[in-house]
Amino acid sequence: MVGRTRYRLPLTPSLRRKFDALGEQFELRVLATGAGRDVRGDAVFDLARPARMAALDGPLFYARLPFHVRRELRRARVDVIAAQSPYEGLAALIGRSLAGRGGGRPPVIVEIHGDWRTFARLYGSPLRGLMAPVADRLARLAVRRADAVRTLSPFTTELVRAQGVEPAAVFTTYTELDAFSEPPIAPLPERPLALAIGVLEPYKNVDGIAAAWRLAAPRVPGARLRIVGDGRRRDLVESLLRDVPNQTEWIPRLETPEVVRALDDAWLLLLPSRSEGTPRVVMEALCRARAVVGGRAGGIPDVVEDAVTGVLVDPERPQEIADALVRLLGDRALCERFGAAGHERSGRWTYTPAEYAGRMHELVERILTR
Repeated sequence: MVGRTRYRLPLTPSLRRKFDALGEQFELRVLATGAGRDVRGDAVFDLARPARMAALDGPLFYARLPFHVRRELRRARVDVIAAQSPYEGLAALIGRSLAGRGGGRPPVIVEIHGDWRTFARLYGSPLRGLMAPVADRLARLAVRRADAVRTLSPFTTELVRAQGVEPAAVFTTYTELDAFSEPPIAPLPERPLALAIGVLEPYKNVDGIAAAWRLAAPRVPGARLRIVGDGRRRDLVESLLRDVPNQTEWIPRLETPEVVRALDDAWLLLLPSRSEGTPRVVMEALCRARAVVGGRAGGIPDVVEDAVTGVLVDPERPQEIADALVRLLGDRALCERFGAAGHERSGRWTYTPAEYAGRMHELVERILTR
């Protein structure tokens, strides 16, 4: 398994359950990145040490990855490589080629978790935008050259089909939602509150959230907006706090139990993103029976049913976002109805680590047989 994900060992209980389940189906080797300077590996995880300069971390990881893949292929028999995105997939294909016949030429599965165009345009340093045309071509090349592609949702499936490729399998990555689905559902609090959770990057539409709340707050004077997250666009949140101090809160980070309480304290989740894969935070909100105001973009419409479990809005129209917030924050019964419908449907997104590992095993068996 090859990915840019940052892991810290020992794994969290949730990740441990996932990899234990995979370990019952496969002999695993994971090439990824370590979290923090104290990078530790083990028999399963080979974690790259982060670069001293944050700006070089990504480029160095991808530049070295083909050689790490080549080393693994020459070190032991590998039956299949699962790559977390087209970029890791391309590195795996190059590494396989570098390994030559001694590497065994295992098939490469490229997973599509979201719109690969977001990587260069709406996340991280603005300098990434300069490489967007090249990054797009490389991603398309990886999708077309991969031995198989796995998508996670109707949205990502259509992205792949646009490249003339039919996915070998469609299923979400395991997401442990027990912490959100098991506790009894809390009733809506007395005071209306909208909760926005996500990294403060352009793809999360932080500017749209700030603009919409400036428009909505005067129309719902008893309501609040709580923003949870941190990132490069924290300046937009700091400015919003100065402009609407009595109705805006900001918390840079929360652990899982605190996120559960934050959802219980809210009437709705606000996620008007410009791009999303399969949005985990929406699944968490549905498990807590909370309505959602979501962007009509990416994989959000795959999870949020407009006028049933929430309201879908144009992420580029702050007035439309504001109108949706005013409508829901002013109507407790509507939020309760949307939340109940979401909770009823949340079961479709919850499955066990063993079920996820079983689906991966079926996919690998099918590819190897083919």
